[in-house]
Amino acid sequence: MKDQGLYLNEFEHDNCGAGFICNLNGEKSNKIIHDALEILVKLEHRGAVSSDGRTGDGAGILIDIPHDFFSRVCKFDLPKPKEYAVGMVFMPKKNNQTLYCRTIFEEELKKQGLEILGWRKVPVDTSNLGKIASQTEPKIRQIFVGKNNQKLTDLQFNAKLFAARKIAEHTIAKSKISEHKYFYLSSFSTTTIIYKGLLIPEDIDRYYTDLNEPDLVTRLALVHQRFSTNTFPAWHLAQPFRYMCHNGEINTLRGNVSRMKAREELMNSDLFGDDIKKCSR
Repeated sequence: MKDQGLYLNEFEHDNCGAGFICNLNGEKSNKIIHDALEILVKLEHRGAVSSDGRTGDGAGILIDIPHDFFSRVCKFDLPKPKEYAVGMVFMPKKNNQTLYCRTIFEEELKKQGLEILGWRKVPVDTSNLGKIASQTEPKIRQIFVGKNNQKLTDLQFNAKLFAARKIAEHTIAKSKISEHKYFYLSSFSTTTIIYKGLLIPEDIDRYYTDLNEPDLVTRLALVHQRFSTNTFPAWHLAQPFRYMCHNGEINTLRGNVSRMKAREELMNSDLFGDDIKKCSR
C-alpha cells in the first residue's frame, strides 16, 4: 500500500491468531478440516471485521493436497502424488488480463521444462463474501504442473516451480496491465495447498465449497486469522503463507528487506543457476 494521509507503510504492525491440528497416525479425513476451522472460529477475537460485518482481515487453511479428490474432479489425468504440483492462483478480474497472466506463467513453466497438466476453476459461493471483500475478489484457479518425464528430485522440481513463479511474478508486476496486483499464488507445492481469502473464519468453507466434499481429506491442517492493527487488508495478505504461518509483529520487515537487497548481488546457487538473478527484483 502506498503512503497516504497519515498512513506510512514503514510503521506497519500486525497481530494474529493461529492453530494447528493433525492425526498422529497419519490418517486422513475431512473432519480434520472442520475441526481446524472450528479452532479458527474460537480465535475470532484475534481477528478484525470490517464495517460490512462480513469482510475479515483475512483467514485461511493449509492442508495436504487431496489427490483422490483432484483425480475425481479434474478433467485431465494426474500422475502419482508428489509427481505433480498444485498452484492456488489469484487472477485479475478482467478476462484479457487473466489471459495475459496465464500466458506469462505458462511460458515460464515451459522454460523450466515442466508440463502444464491442466487448469481448474475453483468453485466458490460469492454469496458468502462481504461487500468490501467482493470489490477486490480475484478469479481463483488451480494449476496442475508435472515433471514432463524429467528425472527430478523433489528439491530440483520445487526449485523449478519456485523459479517459474518468481520470474512470472516479476514480469507481470512490471507490465502495464491495470490489475497486475491481483496475480498471486497462495500456494504452489507438491504436498500442500492453501485455501484463503478476505474472509471471516465462519465463511471459509462456505465460500470454498471444495472443503465440504467428503473425499477432500487431509492428515493435518494449519489455520490462521489475520489481525492488522494498522495495515490494509488484502486477499493476498491473508494467511497462511506458502511455507509458513506467522503470528506476531512485523516491525523488522524494512530492516530484513534492506539486508536481503544488500546481499542480492552476491547471490549464487548451483541449484538455480542463472535463474537466481531473475528471481530477485
